Amino acid sequence: MSELSITTTQNVNINFNTASAGDRMLAYLLDLVIWIAYYIVVYVVIFGITGFDVYLSELDGWSEMAVYTFFFLPVMLYALVLESLMEGQTLGKRIMKIKVIKIDGYQAGFGDYLIRWLFRLIEVTPPFSVIGIICLMVTGKTQRLGDLAAGTAVISLKNDISINHTILKEINDTYIPVYPLVIKLSDNDVRIIKETYEASIRATDFEMINKLQNKVEAVTGIRSVSANATAFIDTILNDYNYYTQKM
Repeated sequence: MSELSITTTQNVNINFNTASAGDRMLAYLLDLVIWIAYYIVVYVVIFGITGFDVYLSELDGWSEMAVYTFFFLPVMLYALVLESLMEGQTLGKRIMKIKVIKIDGYQAGFGDYLIRWLFRLIEVTPPFSVIGIICLMVTGKTQRLGDLAAGTAVISLKNDISINHTILKEINDTYIPVYPLVIKLSDNDVRIIKETYEASIRATDFEMINKLQNKVEAVTGIRSVSANATAFIDTILNDYNYYTQKM
């Protein structure tokens, strides 16, 4: 498993572990199980039990093909639609805790997912399927052809150095940040702040929390508008979490 290092436009360094070829393959197999289940439902329930297949046999070739295409379109568009709606994840990827991101740190968009989907149509046919597997094995970021074309990579959300591991608590969608300059801090800075803050809280060492506030203000240029040093550090951690999740 290799490491993907991203420097955001705010010069914040974020490190991720790229998803292994094994994780990606397992995610694909899980998605494949879902496709097969859908095929079974369509053939057995819709075509078999309802007798719809008899109706299809009476149609001309083009009409029959159009009906089959309609029913199996969800499978064809499965990856494109789910990655777009689930921010870089299919059901298989979500179970395996991996997702697609841009290699520049931004959230991938529909155009990126479309490029990956189009290349997937190519990669499932020989000899391109072999080329795709080779790309996964030899590229530093474990990218297939579609990733190389779209400028994306698939990362693991299970790694120990993910930015999420510096989060003090979950931030909901209604949260309003207070200190935009918090992005001057690095992931390691915030990890140290969090550890020092938590240790000081446990020891009721409020003098240390005041010193921590002074240090953060000196490094970032932030001027506290919080009620006290404890509230200030708590807000700093929440704001950093908020901004890094939005990048």
